[in-house]
Amino acid sequence: MKFGMNLLLWTAHLDDSILPVLDRLKAMGYDGVEIPMFELDEAFYGKWGKRLDDAGLERTAVTVRTDADNPISPDAAIRAKGVAGNKLAVDCCEALGAVTLCGPYHSALGSFSGAGPSKDEWKWGVETMREVAEHAAKTGVTLTVEAVNRFECYMMNCMKDAARFVQDVSHPRCKQMYDTFHSNIEEKNIGEAIATAAPHLGHIHISENDRSTPGQGNIRWAENFDAIAASGYDGWLVVEAFGLAMPEVAAATKIWRRMYESEDQLASDALAFMKSETSKRRA
Repeated sequence: MKFGMNLLLWTAHLDDSILPVLDRLKAMGYDGVEIPMFELDEAFYGKWGKRLDDAGLERTAVTVRTDADNPISPDAAIRAKGVAGNKLAVDCCEALGAVTLCGPYHSALGSFSGAGPSKDEWKWGVETMREVAEHAAKTGVTLTVEAVNRFECYMMNCMKDAARFVQDVSHPRCKQMYDTFHSNIEEKNIGEAIATAAPHLGHIHISENDRSTPGQGNIRWAENFDAIAASGYDGWLVVEAFGLAMPEVAAATKIWRRMYESEDQLASDALAFMKSETSKRRA
């Protein structure tokens, strides 16, 4: 198992201010970091790949799509922009040295039709993602699409949805991810949800019910770690937590109050928690 920390706790876009944070995360014992990838520039991420190599940190990345480049839009031109955006994100991952691109980039985040996905929207989603997966196959990057809760998207909300989507895409470079925060809202049975995801599982986010320190809230952690161990998954466990450090991130994630002592304390406690829970199940 590898342990990572999503940098959205500190920033939505890399700059020099994150360098001391990277050093501290490495000193804590993290294997890598998850890079927010919202401004897409291959040369920029290529430079940061070298910096992360110097810091001794591996990396994954997260991106999203919006109404302007929605891969399930009825407008073919907008769908094409979604494909282009996702392909460019893959190229940025390759430049960065990120092996995994996660997130809800299958459709526009925060956009709703008032119903679930139509047959056409599902078909468009599968077709556009397959095209991106074929592009990813030319790189070392694997797509891991994220099912998020009903308040953030309507394309896919649970592991059954995501598994069906990945099966329909039917490409080895397209897998699904599991997030403890979203599953806490959407899944009736955690063990069954992770078992459903297991054949296609490529990434996991460890996130508390209030988006603060994992292990200090109401997520059913024993069930989650038991099911992860039973699934045979041995990839990245990445902490996803949000705070007040970046106003634009706080606004997007609806975080209005401080729920932890400091970002560093959250990261340190989260790593200790993940290592403790995984080691228990290796004994």
